[in-house]
Order: sequence, then structure tokens, then C-alpha cells
Amino acid sequence: MERVGSRAGAGTSPALRVDDVTLMYGDVVAAHDISFDVRPGEFVSLIGPSGCGKSSVLRAIGGLLPATVGQVSVSDTPVTGPRPAEISFVFQDLALYPWRSALRNVEIALQFAGTPRRQRRARAMDALARVGLGDVADRFPHQLSGGMRQRVAIARALVSDAKILLLDEPFAALDEQSRLNIGAQLIAILEEERKTVVFVTHSLSEAAYLSDRIVVMSPRPGGVRDVIDVPLERPRHASLMRDPIFHELTDRLSALLYADSQGVT
Repeated sequence: MERVGSRAGAGTSPALRVDDVTLMYGDVVAAHDISFDVRPGEFVSLIGPSGCGKSSVLRAIGGLLPATVGQVSVSDTPVTGPRPAEISFVFQDLALYPWRSALRNVEIALQFAGTPRRQRRARAMDALARVGLGDVADRFPHQLSGGMRQRVAIARALVSDAKILLLDEPFAALDEQSRLNIGAQLIAILEEERKTVVFVTHSLSEAAYLSDRIVVMSPRPGGVRDVIDVPLERPRHASLMRDPIFHELTDRLSALLYADSQGVT
């Protein structure tokens, strides 16, 4: 039976697994003894106080940061380095090339993969159309609003055939209304494509609105304080944010984070 609010079956084998992972930068422990899994097609958010290691965990999943202890696996295969054919990133700073148009920014992932020009042009145009930017393909990043630049970055991640999408606070620079609007658009695309998503955010309402499950991390060195199921049905609509269940969920998340800030266990 499919879990309420989930895009993934409860009995499905994990798309990725984080097993007892500790991450260090030199002598500094960024995250300690992290364990959770993500099922195919599931949307899992990581929340926690600043500096708790959320982004470090995301980088480890993507093969950009080796685990000091423990192991990250994708489809039961250990992650030992970047796997662009299977995992796509969207970073907070977007990393768009200012000298390339929106279309050519989306094409870049396919270009690196050796996709023929005509094919990558068609796929990039399709990806831009899916995020509502088919009419601005020739514009450069400086000619686009912040929300539009964000959608270009999402289109670039979606254009590949990677089944896992990692998003590191991608909407942090946007106002709350823009965040929710783009989030709703992203959900619709992901539900259609059945992407597996790990999403880092500081916004409790964003995590509650987008996720199937939420991993709550404790202060540095970050550990997993709790994993919360989101009891909201899909498809998601903005009206859900008026639902008492939504407010109960965000209150619970806030209480967990507040307890951490007060040193409560």
C-alpha cells in the first residue's frame, strides 16, 4: 500500500542509502553517524540549524565529498565519486554561465555527456518549456529575474536522464511567495517524472509542503534527530498550507529545532 502523501511505495528498495556516515573537514566533524534512506520517487528534505552538515551530507550523496566513516550507496552500489549519469545537482549559487543563453546553459550538461548538438538542442528546449521558459531561451542570465534564473538551473538538472536530483537551498535567494510558486511547479514536474529528490532547506513550510519525509538534523556535529513522515496527500496545492495538519507538522518541526537550540534532548 502506498503511504499517505508519498510518491514512493513503502516496500520499495531504497534508491539511495546513507549508512552510519561521518563527514570531516580536517579535524572538524561536520556530521556524525548519519543514517537514512530514500526510496525511488520519494522527496526527502534535510532541515536543521546552520552548520549542522546538511549540505555536506548532500555533497557526500553526490560523490563530491568522501565519507570519513560509513558509506553512501546508490542502487546498492557504493558512491566513490560523482555520478552525473545518475545524480544531478542544483546549488544555491546556480552556477549559470553569464556568457551563455538560457538554452545554452541548459545544454551544457548534455554537451559534457557528448550528446549530439541537434539532440541536445531539442532536449534543452523541452526542459525549458517544462519550467515555463520556452519563450526566453535566447536570453542571458542578466536579462532574467531571480526566479527565472532558478528555473533555468532546474531545467539544466532535469534535462539529463539522472533519476536522483539533489537540491541545496535552491530557492534561498527568493521571497517566500516566489519560493512556493517555483516549488509547486517543481513538484508537478517531479511527480510526472518520478525523480528521487533530496532537498536541503532552512524553511520549515517549504519542507512540509514539498516533502514525503523530513530528516531533522541536530546542531554540529550534526546527527539525525528524527525522521518525520509528512501526512499530506498528493498532488499538493497551496490550499494545504491552511490545513491544520500542515500547521501541526510545522509546529512539530519548529519544536524539534527549538529543543536543539535550548540543549533539550
